[in-house]
Amino acid sequence: MKCISLATIILSSALLATSEVNTLTEVFSEAKTSGNVKYYYIQTDKDKSYTNAANTSAYANSIGGQLHFDTASFYGFRAGVTFMTTNPFLLGPNVDASIIGRDNGVRVEGNPSGSVARQGFSVLGEAYLAYDYKNMGIYVGRDVIHTPLIDAKTVRMLPSAVEGTSLYYKLDESTKFDVAYYDAFKQRTSDVFINIIKHALGDQTKAITGSESGYVGMFGVNQKGENYSFKLYDYYASDFMNSLYLSAGYTMKLSKSKLSLDAEYITQTSVGNADTYLAETPSVAGGAISANAIGLKAGLAVGSSKFALAYSQVLKDDAKHDSLVLPWDGTPLFTNMITSNDLFQSNYGNALNADSLYIGGAQGIKLAYKQGYETFGLKGFSSTLAYLNTFFSREGFDKTQEDYNAVLQYKTAESFTLQLKGIWVKNDTSAKADGTLNAQTKLLTQYRVIANYTF
Repeated sequence: MKCISLATIILSSALLATSEVNTLTEVFSEAKTSGNVKYYYIQTDKDKSYTNAANTSAYANSIGGQLHFDTASFYGFRAGVTFMTTNPFLLGPNVDASIIGRDNGVRVEGNPSGSVARQGFSVLGEAYLAYDYKNMGIYVGRDVIHTPLIDAKTVRMLPSAVEGTSLYYKLDESTKFDVAYYDAFKQRTSDVFINIIKHALGDQTKAITGSESGYVGMFGVNQKGENYSFKLYDYYASDFMNSLYLSAGYTMKLSKSKLSLDAEYITQTSVGNADTYLAETPSVAGGAISANAIGLKAGLAVGSSKFALAYSQVLKDDAKHDSLVLPWDGTPLFTNMITSNDLFQSNYGNALNADSLYIGGAQGIKLAYKQGYETFGLKGFSSTLAYLNTFFSREGFDKTQEDYNAVLQYKTAESFTLQLKGIWVKNDTSAKADGTLNAQTKLLTQYRVIANYTF
């Protein structure tokens, strides 16, 4: 697969360099160039005084973005490349590297904010060949994808990406099938595509799976009608785990408002060598992987106001690894917040760790309110307030976790967006791979300023 991907990059580059052939000239004259320029400021403070530890404060500035080039179709074939870059500046002694190279730092030197994590980078995040014929197509190379458990996670500076081959088939206007084989993954804070299983398990890959590498096979079904939607995704990670995601939604109009109802279910089990190894070595992950979660959401849109209520629960099983395993930037639960609650599970080798909402036994209740201000003469302005209460009965989780998010946004009709985000988390917690909990952080605060221009 790496050879195929390398050939894809070479062939894409060769196509981009060819202009003397008339047909190709026409293809490129109709090609599309797009991208964005983004400025990002982030500051994170953690109060650990109640554990007699020093308070921490870290921040970072970075500017970067993406440049994408996609050729026009030539007998069904097209090629594309996306250049991505993040460039930090004015860094202090303590750096929040989550918009720079945190994953690089964890992978290279085991430090999420060390010298490697502070370094900016550029990467060819996408490089692909695609062929489309009627209602089906194939895609080979590097790609930025959006699925429930493998996602681009665009809330940060750059998106994550995968490398492999995917096929789609549209049964009709409302139903689409996807089949994919992925063998490499680039996290959003990394410039390196590494084996997708190796990224999840790091140095424990061979011990757990019996091999230093592997793949993820994905099958997906998306169906969307006038007032309903359905999703089914199955991810088979070789000798590691199988993950199934199901969701269904229904919307209805009520006078001048719209009501939406959604439900989701996630189940994960270890497979092959990992199932045997983790069952026989419970000290590694607390047992074989057996995670199950449900989510419910109700939304109401009234004019320029939107309200949402969501509930989630990760079922508890003390004899198993019962926390959700999310190594590839998926944030599937309806109760997810800006803080994501699984932010660092997708760092290199941290798949078996878990953050708050995704820990086995955790229940979350989320309230959200979004308001647009066009009717008040403030065109382009909106605000979002959200609150999440996370609770469960587990040794080490002594206090309920509370997340507060506030976002003020200004968006022009064309291409510019400015966001001011405030995040406050009381009693933040996380779980180690074996299921034991880290000490709760009394208060975590975070502020973000994000300016983005798309073209």
